[in-house]
Amino acid sequence: MEGAQHAGAPWVEDSESGAKETGHTQSTAADSATGTQSARVFHGRIKWFDATRGFGFIIPDDGTADILIHFSVLREHGRRMLPEGATVVCEAVDRNRGLQATHVISFDLSTATGVDFDLRPAQRSDRANPAGMEDAGPMEPVVVKWFNRLKGYGFLNRVGNDADIFVHMETLRRAGIIDIEPEDRLTARITESGKGLLAVEVAKP
Repeated sequence: MEGAQHAGAPWVEDSESGAKETGHTQSTAADSATGTQSARVFHGRIKWFDATRGFGFIIPDDGTADILIHFSVLREHGRRMLPEGATVVCEAVDRNRGLQATHVISFDLSTATGVDFDLRPAQRSDRANPAGMEDAGPMEPVVVKWFNRLKGYGFLNRVGNDADIFVHMETLRRAGIIDIEPEDRLTARITESGKGLLAVEVAKP
């Protein structure tokens, strides 16, 4: 499972904010050592990228272990994320917890199968931080009606109620949920978005 494999994924220093994420576990010595390492070039595709948390993973074509990619290496390309399925050519170095991309040489969005939130900033903002969060009800049981990972959204139902409740992939990922299947049981906070019911927070029961 992706979540289990990468739950302790390392982070890099975010020079924009000057803050280091709490998941980062490398030592200063280890980080300094990467400066003397020879970066290797890898060709691969985006496995997934969490636009809210700002990182994802690349699956190299040569079968090497997944490569961590942080949004900081995309700044020079004017992006903060790459959609699932996009092909990437990058330089990466070995760190304590695995390979990490240090420079993105090129990428091709024509192969992407996931949602490109950089091209839909308004929608991303609306769904990642939905209006009406303060008006959402308490956590309550829900059942997955269907979910399309490629489209990045799906629908839930309250138990015993067939009214559709929209749920976005970013809402799931904020809860640490990578994927869901029909009939899976969750709990959710639900609000009225003006376009219908919307799950603003989810969790596994």
